[in-house]
Amino acid sequence: MKILFDQGTPVPLRILLPGYSIVTAYERGWQTLENGDLIAIAESDGFEAIITTDQNLKYQQNLTGRNISIVVLSSTSWPQIRKNVEAIRKALDRLRPSSFVEVKII
Repeated sequence: MKILFDQGTPVPLRILLPGYSIVTAYERGWQTLENGDLIAIAESDGFEAIITTDQNLKYQQNLTGRNISIVVLSSTSWPQIRKNVEAIRKALDRLRPSSFVEVKII
């Protein structure tokens, strides 16, 4: 699965998600794109999912008819995210096109 990390998603998470092809928005030069533009360009570039910490994205974007999905992490805290890697993996495994999945980081 080809995954894009949005700004704010801790880059070290990539190491804990082997088996996925992960690139950051920054690495693509997309760090200044607005959410709608980022979703559109990521989808057109073959990304299947975006992992973000943007809690409002779910309310700002409609993914109906899109092939890309969004995983929203409920925290930006790397120590907390690291403790919840298994929940993130499970969310990625059950993703369907045009879905939003929130992973509660506790």
